[in-house]
Amino acid sequence: MTLRICILEADDLHPTLQDAFIGFGEMFKQLFHTQDISVDCQVFNVVRGDYPDNSEHFDAYLVTGSKADSFGDDPWIVTLRSYLHERFVRGDVLLGICFGHQILALVLGGDTQRSSKGWGLGVHRYRLDKKPQWLSSATDEFQLLISHRDQVTALPKDAQLLASSEFCENAAFMLGQQVLCFQGHPEFTHDFSRSLLHIRQSIYCPDEYQAACHSLEQQHDGQAVAQWMLCFIQAAKEGRGVVGAEQAQSTTVPREDVCSA
Repeated sequence: MTLRICILEADDLHPTLQDAFIGFGEMFKQLFHTQDISVDCQVFNVVRGDYPDNSEHFDAYLVTGSKADSFGDDPWIVTLRSYLHERFVRGDVLLGICFGHQILALVLGGDTQRSSKGWGLGVHRYRLDKKPQWLSSATDEFQLLISHRDQVTALPKDAQLLASSEFCENAAFMLGQQVLCFQGHPEFTHDFSRSLLHIRQSIYCPDEYQAACHSLEQQHDGQAVAQWMLCFIQAAKEGRGVVGAEQAQSTTVPREDVCSA
């Protein structure tokens, strides 16, 4: 069974990073292709107004990170909020990372604001507050690379808190079998985070910059979170009875083996 994922790319790389790194959408494609679940990803840059045709079917829609504010009034952000609301009403599976996490919370009735706690940078540790059936991991904590100063300050109605920290109280949430969001970046690498910190150094205070650079000595769990995301999509697809005959013919490793990051 192959999962088809529409990646809604919400930013372009900084010009000084474009020669050394792939774009945000390609980062997710690369990350997902390292997993045991077969994935077919298509990237659409929503900043430039690129969206899939209505006739195309995807098992999930993933909103990437962005330097923009999810609560902003830029035309492309307004359009994206409207598009995500429409997809939710249609029953599509939605995933969000960083900016995507924040804009989905906003679209679904939660709140997102500029945090008084300032920037979250480098490697950050979260506690897992809930372990859904599709997440069979035994871990109680995980770490992700982060770069944000906006935060989800109120979850949407009926959303369940999945992960949190003292710095970021609403670090991950889920809404039934339809929505899964993380504040951290599973797709980031240490090299990319280090380069991003360097080009933005002037906007950080020296202490937080040094602390963020030092934190990059730690490992992060992007691979595990990527697997959780795919397991969520797979569980949603199976729960809707879409698999059918495809499941009987599949040579994919069974879910109980695949989804055990």
